Amino acid sequence: MKLSVPGRATATAVVAAVSLLAGGSIAGAAPAAEPAVAPASKPAVAAAPDIPVANVKAHLTQLQSIATANGGNRAHGRAGYRASLDHVKAKLDAAGFTTTVQQFTASGRTGYNLIADWPGGDANQVVMAGSHLDSVSSGAGINDNGSGSAAVLETALAVARANLKPTKHLRFAWWGAEELGLVGSRYYVNNLSSANRSRITGYLNFDMIGSPNPGYFVYDDDPAIEKTFKDYFTGLGVPTEIETEGDGRSDHAPFKSAGVPVGGLFTGASRTKSAAQAAKWGGTAGQAFDRCYHSSCDTTANINDTALDRNSDAIAHAVWELSE
Repeated sequence: MKLSVPGRATATAVVAAVSLLAGGSIAGAAPAAEPAVAPASKPAVAAAPDIPVANVKAHLTQLQSIATANGGNRAHGRAGYRASLDHVKAKLDAAGFTTTVQQFTASGRTGYNLIADWPGGDANQVVMAGSHLDSVSSGAGINDNGSGSAAVLETALAVARANLKPTKHLRFAWWGAEELGLVGSRYYVNNLSSANRSRITGYLNFDMIGSPNPGYFVYDDDPAIEKTFKDYFTGLGVPTEIETEGDGRSDHAPFKSAGVPVGGLFTGASRTKSAAQAAKWGGTAGQAFDRCYHSSCDTTANINDTALDRNSDAIAHAVWELSE
Protein backbone atom coordinates (compact mmCIF):
# COMPACT_ATOMS: atom_id res chain seq x y z
CA MET A 1 0.00 0.00 0.00
CA LYS A 2 1.29 3.41 -0.89
CA LEU A 3 2.31 5.97 1.68
CA SER A 4 -0.57 8.05 2.97
CA VAL A 5 1.30 11.28 2.27
CA PRO A 6 0.54 12.19 -1.33
CA GLY A 7 3.61 12.36 -3.49
CA ARG A 8 2.61 10.87 -6.73
CA ALA A 9 5.22 10.36 -9.37
CA THR A 10 4.22 11.15 -12.88
CA ALA A 11 4.36 8.32 -15.30
CA THR A 12 5.64 9.00 -18.79
CA ALA A 13 4.52 6.35 -21.17
CA VAL A 14 7.00 4.29 -23.03
CA VAL A 15 4.68 1.34 -23.62
CA ALA A 16 5.83 -2.00 -24.58
CA ALA A 17 4.18 -5.26 -24.68
CA VAL A 18 4.52 -8.82 -25.36
CA SER A 19 1.46 -10.43 -26.79
CA LEU A 20 -2.21 -9.98 -26.33
CA LEU A 21 -4.74 -7.67 -26.93
CA ALA A 22 -10.43 -14.65 -28.78
CA GLY A 23 -38.85 -42.14 -39.43
CA GLY A 24 -41.78 -43.03 -41.55
CA SER A 25 -45.41 -42.49 -40.51
CA ILE A 26 -48.34 -44.94 -40.30
CA ALA A 27 -50.77 -44.61 -43.27
CA GLY A 28 -53.82 -42.52 -42.49
CA ALA A 29 -52.40 -41.34 -39.17
CA ALA A 30 -51.96 -37.70 -38.35
CA PRO A 31 -48.33 -36.62 -38.45
CA ALA A 32 -46.72 -37.14 -35.12
CA ALA A 33 -45.89 -33.95 -33.27
CA GLU A 34 -42.23 -33.18 -32.95
CA PRO A 35 -41.06 -33.84 -29.41
CA ALA A 36 -40.62 -30.66 -27.41
CA VAL A 37 -36.98 -29.75 -26.90
CA ALA A 38 -36.20 -28.13 -23.57
CA PRO A 39 -34.05 -25.07 -23.86
CA ALA A 40 -30.47 -25.73 -22.94
CA SER A 41 -29.71 -24.51 -19.47
CA LYS A 42 -26.40 -22.99 -18.48
CA PRO A 43 -24.24 -25.61 -16.77
CA ALA A 44 -23.62 -24.93 -13.12
CA VAL A 45 -20.19 -23.51 -12.40
CA ALA A 46 -18.23 -25.63 -9.97
CA ALA A 47 -17.41 -24.17 -6.60
CA ALA A 48 -14.04 -22.50 -6.25
CA PRO A 49 -11.28 -24.78 -5.02
CA ASP A 50 -9.53 -24.40 -1.71
CA ILE A 51 -6.33 -22.43 -2.30
CA PRO A 52 -3.46 -24.25 -0.54
CA VAL A 53 -1.89 -21.70 1.80
CA ALA A 54 1.37 -23.66 1.52
CA ASN A 55 1.48 -22.75 -2.17
CA VAL A 56 0.86 -19.08 -1.42
CA LYS A 57 3.60 -19.13 1.22
CA ALA A 58 5.98 -20.77 -1.25
CA HIS A 59 5.54 -17.74 -3.53
CA LEU A 60 6.26 -15.47 -0.55
CA THR A 61 9.44 -17.40 0.19
CA GLN A 62 10.49 -16.87 -3.40
CA LEU A 63 9.79 -13.12 -3.19
CA GLN A 64 11.80 -12.95 0.04
CA SER A 65 14.72 -14.72 -1.64
CA ILE A 66 14.54 -12.29 -4.55
CA ALA A 67 14.61 -9.30 -2.18
CA THR A 68 17.50 -10.77 -0.18
CA ALA A 69 19.52 -11.25 -3.37
CA ASN A 70 18.79 -7.71 -4.56
CA GLY A 71 19.62 -5.26 -1.82
CA GLY A 72 16.83 -6.29 0.55
CA ASN A 73 13.88 -4.90 -1.42
CA ARG A 74 11.71 -5.26 -4.50
CA ALA A 75 11.10 -1.56 -5.11
CA HIS A 76 10.22 0.23 -8.34
CA GLY A 77 13.16 0.58 -10.69
CA ARG A 78 15.31 -1.87 -8.72
CA ALA A 79 16.53 -5.30 -9.81
CA GLY A 80 14.40 -6.98 -7.16
CA TYR A 81 11.19 -5.69 -8.73
CA ARG A 82 12.03 -6.94 -12.19
CA ALA A 83 13.09 -10.33 -10.78
CA SER A 84 9.75 -10.53 -8.93
CA LEU A 85 7.87 -9.80 -12.14
CA ASP A 86 9.89 -12.39 -14.06
CA HIS A 87 9.10 -15.01 -11.40
CA VAL A 88 5.37 -14.38 -11.59
CA LYS A 89 5.37 -14.20 -15.39
CA ALA A 90 7.19 -17.54 -15.75
CA LYS A 91 4.57 -19.28 -13.59
CA LEU A 92 1.72 -17.81 -15.62
CA ASP A 93 3.30 -18.55 -18.99
CA ALA A 94 3.83 -22.17 -18.00
CA ALA A 95 0.18 -22.42 -16.93
CA GLY A 96 -1.19 -21.26 -20.29
CA PHE A 97 -1.94 -17.58 -19.70
CA THR A 98 -1.30 -14.91 -22.29
CA THR A 99 0.96 -12.42 -20.55
CA THR A 100 1.76 -8.82 -21.43
CA VAL A 101 4.42 -6.63 -19.86
CA GLN A 102 3.49 -2.95 -19.95
CA GLN A 103 6.33 -0.48 -19.50
CA PHE A 104 6.23 3.05 -18.08
CA THR A 105 8.61 5.56 -16.52
CA ALA A 106 8.29 7.01 -13.01
CA SER A 107 10.82 9.02 -10.99
CA GLY A 108 13.37 8.54 -13.75
CA ARG A 109 13.23 4.74 -13.56
CA THR A 110 11.55 2.17 -15.76
CA GLY A 111 8.56 0.42 -14.25
CA TYR A 112 6.50 -2.54 -15.36
CA ASN A 113 2.96 -3.89 -15.06
CA LEU A 114 2.25 -7.54 -15.74
CA ILE A 115 -1.13 -8.46 -17.24
CA ALA A 116 -2.25 -12.08 -17.64
CA ASP A 117 -5.31 -13.12 -19.63
CA TRP A 118 -6.94 -16.52 -19.31
CA PRO A 119 -8.10 -17.72 -22.76
CA GLY A 120 -11.83 -17.69 -23.44
CA GLY A 121 -14.82 -16.02 -21.90
CA ASP A 122 -16.78 -13.04 -23.18
CA ALA A 123 -14.28 -10.34 -24.09
CA ASN A 124 -17.02 -7.75 -23.58
CA GLN A 125 -17.29 -8.74 -19.91
CA VAL A 126 -13.92 -8.74 -18.17
CA VAL A 127 -13.37 -9.57 -14.51
CA MET A 128 -9.99 -8.42 -13.22
CA ALA A 129 -8.12 -9.29 -10.03
CA GLY A 130 -4.92 -7.45 -9.18
CA SER A 131 -2.32 -6.44 -6.63
CA HIS A 132 0.80 -4.32 -6.54
CA LEU A 133 4.04 -6.23 -6.79
CA ASP A 134 6.49 -3.54 -5.69
CA SER A 135 7.78 -2.99 -2.16
CA VAL A 136 9.10 0.15 -0.53
CA SER A 137 12.88 0.53 -0.65
CA SER A 138 13.26 -0.16 3.08
CA GLY A 139 12.25 -3.82 3.00
CA ALA A 140 11.18 -6.94 1.17
CA GLY A 141 7.47 -6.06 1.30
CA ILE A 142 6.20 -9.54 2.09
CA ASN A 143 2.88 -8.49 3.60
CA ASP A 144 2.85 -5.21 1.62
CA ASN A 145 2.28 -6.52 -0.90
CA GLY A 146 3.78 -9.93 -1.46
CA SER A 147 0.69 -11.31 0.30
CA GLY A 148 -1.79 -9.98 -2.25
CA SER A 149 0.52 -10.72 -5.17
CA ALA A 150 1.11 -14.33 -4.10
CA ALA A 151 -2.58 -15.01 -3.44
CA VAL A 152 -3.64 -13.57 -6.79
CA LEU A 153 -0.93 -15.65 -8.49
CA GLU A 154 -2.05 -18.86 -6.80
CA THR A 155 -5.69 -18.11 -7.68
CA ALA A 156 -4.69 -17.66 -11.32
CA LEU A 157 -2.81 -20.97 -11.21
CA ALA A 158 -5.90 -22.60 -9.69
CA VAL A 159 -7.92 -21.31 -12.65
CA ALA A 160 -5.45 -23.07 -14.94
CA ARG A 161 -5.43 -26.30 -12.91
CA ALA A 162 -9.24 -26.40 -13.04
CA ASN A 163 -9.24 -25.50 -16.76
CA LEU A 164 -11.97 -23.06 -15.80
CA LYS A 165 -14.28 -21.99 -18.60
CA PRO A 166 -16.09 -18.97 -17.16
CA THR A 167 -18.75 -17.00 -18.99
CA LYS A 168 -16.76 -13.79 -18.53
CA HIS A 169 -13.17 -13.20 -19.51
CA LEU A 170 -10.64 -13.39 -16.66
CA ARG A 171 -7.67 -11.06 -16.39
CA PHE A 172 -5.08 -10.85 -13.61
CA ALA A 173 -2.66 -7.98 -12.99
CA TRP A 174 0.45 -7.15 -10.96
CA TRP A 175 1.13 -3.42 -10.73
CA GLY A 176 4.41 -1.54 -10.56
CA ALA A 177 5.23 1.66 -8.65
CA GLU A 178 2.15 1.57 -6.44
CA GLU A 179 4.28 2.83 -3.57
CA LEU A 180 5.08 5.99 -5.57
CA GLY A 181 1.40 6.90 -5.92
CA LEU A 182 -0.47 4.15 -7.81
CA VAL A 183 1.62 4.90 -10.88
CA GLY A 184 1.40 1.55 -12.67
CA SER A 185 -2.33 0.96 -12.24
CA ARG A 186 -3.10 4.57 -13.12
CA TYR A 187 -0.99 4.23 -16.27
CA TYR A 188 -2.88 1.08 -17.24
CA VAL A 189 -6.32 2.63 -16.72
CA ASN A 190 -5.42 5.90 -18.44
CA ASN A 191 -4.19 4.03 -21.50
CA LEU A 192 -7.32 1.94 -21.96
CA SER A 193 -9.69 3.08 -24.65
CA SER A 194 -13.11 4.09 -23.34
CA ALA A 195 -14.52 0.95 -24.99
CA ASN A 196 -12.02 -1.35 -23.27
CA ARG A 197 -12.56 0.40 -19.95
CA SER A 198 -16.30 -0.14 -20.23
CA ARG A 199 -15.75 -3.86 -20.82
CA ILE A 200 -14.32 -4.33 -17.30
CA THR A 201 -17.30 -5.42 -15.21
CA GLY A 202 -15.30 -5.51 -11.99
CA TYR A 203 -11.81 -4.94 -10.61
CA LEU A 204 -10.85 -6.77 -7.39
CA ASN A 205 -7.87 -5.41 -5.43
CA PHE A 206 -5.81 -7.23 -2.82
CA ASP A 207 -3.26 -5.21 -0.85
CA MET A 208 -1.96 -6.54 2.52
CA ILE A 209 -4.03 -9.65 3.22
CA GLY A 210 -1.75 -11.41 5.70
CA SER A 211 -1.14 -8.80 8.42
CA PRO A 212 0.31 -10.37 11.59
CA ASN A 213 -2.36 -8.84 13.88
CA PRO A 214 -5.11 -9.06 11.29
CA GLY A 215 -8.51 -7.54 10.84
CA TYR A 216 -10.96 -8.63 8.16
CA PHE A 217 -11.86 -5.60 6.10
CA VAL A 218 -14.00 -5.53 2.94
CA TYR A 219 -14.15 -2.61 0.49
CA ASP A 220 -17.63 -1.06 0.41
CA ASP A 221 -17.46 0.31 -3.14
CA ASP A 222 -19.53 -1.90 -5.46
CA PRO A 223 -22.47 -3.53 -3.61
CA ALA A 224 -22.43 -6.79 -5.58
CA ILE A 225 -18.70 -7.32 -5.10
CA GLU A 226 -18.92 -6.33 -1.44
CA LYS A 227 -21.75 -8.84 -0.88
CA THR A 228 -19.73 -11.61 -2.56
CA PHE A 229 -16.92 -11.18 -0.05
CA LYS A 230 -19.14 -10.60 2.97
CA ASP A 231 -21.22 -13.68 2.23
CA TYR A 232 -18.05 -15.75 1.98
CA PHE A 233 -16.77 -14.63 5.37
CA THR A 234 -20.21 -15.05 6.91
CA GLY A 235 -20.06 -18.66 5.77
CA LEU A 236 -16.80 -19.02 7.69
CA GLY A 237 -18.29 -17.40 10.78
CA VAL A 238 -15.79 -14.53 10.49
CA PRO A 239 -17.22 -11.02 11.02
CA THR A 240 -16.00 -8.27 8.71
CA GLU A 241 -15.79 -4.49 8.83
CA ILE A 242 -15.81 -1.86 6.11
CA GLU A 243 -12.29 -0.99 4.95
CA THR A 244 -11.42 2.66 5.62
CA GLU A 245 -7.67 2.84 6.34
CA GLY A 246 -6.60 2.26 2.75
CA ASP A 247 -9.52 3.95 1.00
CA GLY A 248 -8.15 5.59 -2.13
CA ARG A 249 -4.60 4.52 -1.28
CA SER A 250 -4.32 1.39 -3.39
CA ASP A 251 -4.71 0.29 -7.00
CA HIS A 252 -8.50 0.14 -7.04
CA ALA A 253 -8.60 3.96 -6.94
CA PRO A 254 -7.78 4.61 -10.63
CA PHE A 255 -10.38 2.03 -11.69
CA LYS A 256 -13.01 3.54 -9.41
CA SER A 257 -12.26 7.03 -10.74
CA ALA A 258 -12.79 5.70 -14.26
CA GLY A 259 -16.22 4.30 -13.37
CA VAL A 260 -15.22 0.63 -13.07
CA PRO A 261 -16.96 -1.30 -10.23
CA VAL A 262 -14.32 -2.18 -7.62
CA GLY A 263 -13.96 -4.25 -4.47
CA GLY A 264 -11.32 -5.96 -2.42
CA LEU A 265 -9.91 -7.19 0.88
CA PHE A 266 -7.45 -5.84 3.44
CA THR A 267 -6.14 -6.94 6.85
CA GLY A 268 -4.85 -3.61 8.16
CA ALA A 269 -1.64 -1.56 8.16
CA SER A 270 -0.43 0.97 10.72
CA ARG A 271 -3.73 1.65 12.47
CA THR A 272 -4.19 0.20 15.95
CA LYS A 273 -6.48 -2.75 16.63
CA SER A 274 -9.21 -1.82 19.11
CA ALA A 275 -10.32 -3.90 22.07
CA ALA A 276 -13.62 -4.62 20.27
CA GLN A 277 -11.76 -5.79 17.17
CA ALA A 278 -9.46 -8.02 19.23
CA ALA A 279 -12.51 -9.51 20.94
CA LYS A 280 -14.04 -10.61 17.64
CA TRP A 281 -10.91 -11.40 15.62
CA GLY A 282 -8.30 -12.32 18.21
CA GLY A 283 -4.87 -10.78 18.21
CA THR A 284 -3.60 -7.92 20.34
CA ALA A 285 -5.58 -4.78 21.14
CA GLY A 286 -3.59 -1.57 21.23
CA GLN A 287 -1.11 -2.84 18.65
CA ALA A 288 -0.94 -2.03 14.94
CA PHE A 289 -2.44 -4.51 12.51
CA ASP A 290 1.02 -4.60 10.93
CA ARG A 291 3.85 -3.27 13.13
CA CYS A 292 6.27 -3.84 10.24
CA TYR A 293 4.35 -1.72 7.74
CA HIS A 294 6.87 -0.13 5.32
CA SER A 295 9.76 -1.43 7.44
CA SER A 296 12.69 -3.80 7.07
CA CYS A 297 10.90 -6.36 9.29
CA ASP A 298 8.20 -6.93 6.64
CA THR A 299 9.60 -10.38 5.88
CA THR A 300 8.13 -13.88 5.69
CA ALA A 301 8.02 -13.81 9.50
CA ASN A 302 5.50 -10.95 9.23
CA ILE A 303 2.56 -13.05 7.98
CA ASN A 304 -0.48 -14.46 9.77
CA ASP A 305 -1.12 -17.81 8.09
CA THR A 306 -4.81 -17.97 9.04
CA ALA A 307 -5.56 -14.56 7.56
CA LEU A 308 -3.55 -15.38 4.43
CA ASP A 309 -5.41 -18.68 4.04
CA ARG A 310 -8.89 -17.21 4.52
CA ASN A 311 -8.28 -14.29 2.20
CA SER A 312 -6.70 -16.46 -0.51
CA ASP A 313 -9.77 -18.69 -0.48
CA ALA A 314 -12.02 -15.62 -0.56
CA ILE A 315 -10.21 -14.35 -3.66
CA ALA A 316 -10.81 -17.65 -5.48
CA HIS A 317 -14.45 -17.65 -4.38
CA ALA A 318 -14.99 -14.16 -5.79
CA VAL A 319 -13.16 -14.92 -9.05
CA TRP A 320 -15.27 -18.03 -9.63
CA GLU A 321 -18.52 -16.37 -8.55
CA LEU A 322 -18.16 -13.07 -10.40
CA SER A 323 -16.95 -14.63 -13.66
CA GLU A 324 -19.96 -16.97 -14.05
